[in-house]
Amino acid sequence: MNNFKKIGMTALAASLVSTSVFAGEMTVAGSASINYEIYSGTDQNGSKSFSMGNQLTFTGSGELDNGMNVALSFVLDQNDDKKADDQTTVGSYNAGSPFDSHSVTISSDALGSFKFQGEGGDSAQNAVGDTAAGNIWDNFDSTATVLKESGAGDNTMLYTLPTLVDGVALAVSYNANNGQDESNSAYSVVYTGVEGLTVSYGHGSSDGDASRTDHTTSLTDGNADTTSMKASYVYGAVTLAYSDHEHDASKADDTNDQDATSWKVSYTVSDAISVSYASEEIDSKASTTNVDAEYTKIVTSYTSGGMTVSANYQEAENIDFSTAVAQDKEYYGLSLTFAF
Repeated sequence: MNNFKKIGMTALAASLVSTSVFAGEMTVAGSASINYEIYSGTDQNGSKSFSMGNQLTFTGSGELDNGMNVALSFVLDQNDDKKADDQTTVGSYNAGSPFDSHSVTISSDALGSFKFQGEGGDSAQNAVGDTAAGNIWDNFDSTATVLKESGAGDNTMLYTLPTLVDGVALAVSYNANNGQDESNSAYSVVYTGVEGLTVSYGHGSSDGDASRTDHTTSLTDGNADTTSMKASYVYGAVTLAYSDHEHDASKADDTNDQDATSWKVSYTVSDAISVSYASEEIDSKASTTNVDAEYTKIVTSYTSGGMTVSANYQEAENIDFSTAVAQDKEYYGLSLTFAF
């Protein structure tokens, strides 16, 4: 009798597993690249390197009996942790675990979308907070010019409201307190109601005690607010973009405040060839020299099918907000990227 019970339970379990697999769908998307880079400057003249980029995104999704959709996303990215989470320690390429961000999303047309970001999460402000130029500063691995953002990180919750007005997308986020820190919240508005035009606004908080020094504030800011505004317009083959980013700390003085402005011009030569020029300028009130960090970048690329060949030149001046010669650097890059 026990044998028949075991057989029955095994058949039932197999049936449940089969039903679950049939109801859902698993997809995998990825990219790989081969890169050649040269950094030049007084403290790293002639620094050359080859590297490989790789990323796989696994997505499992399915529709529940109540009509809601559930999706799980998991990313493998070997180079993800080349820099420590506090943005102050530059680590080795291909060091550490290859596991990257993961999240679960519950959505429906009527209720909108709720995403729980277990690791690698963005706040609603962070999601629209990249500069128009694409964060050129990040390529030079400097602790002085980290662009400050609102609090986010592991276990961040992001809710995107259902469409209330055509062309308008609203999102809010929440990140629970960490130790003595207060909880962080943010919101964003993205408008696409005019053909070719995209306008975004994001505002968020980094609320914490005076000892907080994680990557969301970079310095001991205490409570702080971050605002990002960006607009882009496509006119024929030309795309223009501009952004303004402002970080205000609540300390008695303004030494931890930061402002960043950026712009970019892109020209599509053909369906396969494009070229762009971009610039960023970061003003840090922590600097006593009253010198802005300045970054420029020019990129040209050729795309055929899922393959892209790109070459770019980047220049950084006054990286640590000083006129020291060692803080002026140049970068030359050549990449072969495959998407699949």
